[in-house]
Amino acid sequence: MENNIELKKNQIYEADIVSWSSDGGGVCRINGRAVFVPGAIPGERWEVRILKVTKTAIFGKGEKLLSPSPDRITPDCPYFKKCGGCALRHITYDAELDFKLERVNEAYKRIGGLDLIADEIIGGEETERYRNKGIYAIGEGPVKGFFRPRSHDIIPVEDCIIQDKSSNCAAKAVCDFMAENAVPAYHELSSKGLVRHVFTRYGRVSGELQVTVVAAGGFGSKTTALTEAIRKACPECVSIVLNVNRSKGNTVLAGDFYTLWGKDTISDTLCGLEFELSPRSFYQINPVQAEKLYYKALEYASPDGKGLILDLYCGAGTISLCLARGCEKVIGAEIVPEAVENAKMNALRNGIQNAEFICADAGEAAAELLRRGTKPDAVVVDPPRKGLSAEVIDAICAMSPERVVYVSCDVSTQARDLKIFAEKGYTAKKAAAVDMFPRTHHVETVVCLEKAD
Repeated sequence: MENNIELKKNQIYEADIVSWSSDGGGVCRINGRAVFVPGAIPGERWEVRILKVTKTAIFGKGEKLLSPSPDRITPDCPYFKKCGGCALRHITYDAELDFKLERVNEAYKRIGGLDLIADEIIGGEETERYRNKGIYAIGEGPVKGFFRPRSHDIIPVEDCIIQDKSSNCAAKAVCDFMAENAVPAYHELSSKGLVRHVFTRYGRVSGELQVTVVAAGGFGSKTTALTEAIRKACPECVSIVLNVNRSKGNTVLAGDFYTLWGKDTISDTLCGLEFELSPRSFYQINPVQAEKLYYKALEYASPDGKGLILDLYCGAGTISLCLARGCEKVIGAEIVPEAVENAKMNALRNGIQNAEFICADAGEAAAELLRRGTKPDAVVVDPPRKGLSAEVIDAICAMSPERVVYVSCDVSTQARDLKIFAEKGYTAKKAAAVDMFPRTHHVETVVCLEKAD
């Protein structure tokens, strides 16, 4: 085709899918322009309908598959493509791992401008029922489910097969209670109604379930009926919490927490250590893969089993306490007070005496340790998806650790930050990918940076 032909909406072209997009879709080239085609796989040939043309990107839809990839399989979930959770149920797991490793290395090269190569991806032993945390949106009906991609429309889901069965059961129990007691779902636009989300956490080793009902207010005289409904449906439940969240928008956990029945926390075991977890404590959603990730982080941070490690974004202390068994001392920092208290109790519970925890954000913690004159041998960071701020990177570099270990759930922001570290004298030496989120397009990465001589 001629490269000077302008692409227009609703035109149909035959095209070969030549690469992946970052979210697991396919990319073809038509008239010299890259066109994003969700659901297509590199190596396939499609009839592609143009849906949207902008100056920076063109989006298409696969109208007819002319030549399928040998990696294509029949999706095993009736909600695939609807709820926006699993993007890769249409390809084999081996192909998924190849895509994720390719995506990681492409980000290091294209975004970070680095020579860094992650030479391995550690695949998951389980690709179903691996999530220990569920976040269900509750809508009129009542129904439980997940938001349609790029919208607040709820796709009702009876059973999500990457969630633990206990989580599905608990969300259904809340919906059944609402139907029987005429309790309305919260409506975001009008701010009317009551129940917003059901947030669950399940201990895969302990077998304990915590159910947090997120609502715009309390349940009054119906509180007992709510707790009895959940307990009857989920005998493994040991904690029922109410989160009164009156904030605007779709932030899940915000406001005040009240234990309606049972314990304030649940326990679970990770890397041979027992952890106590509150609803707001950060805890990896795939503990089997998290163990592999943490051991890799320890290998990078303390190769000789010595020295002081600073763990920023420490959450409930999971990484910190795993690191503590392989170094001289760990200092963990976390901005959520409840998580810091959990971390301190977790250290006591496991008899770990070489771990200290402080309540501060990452930048404040790094600056405070610098004022103390504390010089870590390694700094471990596991930031939110948005990555590190310039202030945090500056504070880390000011302490001049020999190594920085960067754990990330978003390789794009990680690659961006690695480029900044490189400008400040830290070279990314080693990297590995860990598939914490099978059948989705997300992947966890861990990178070891070393200070230049």
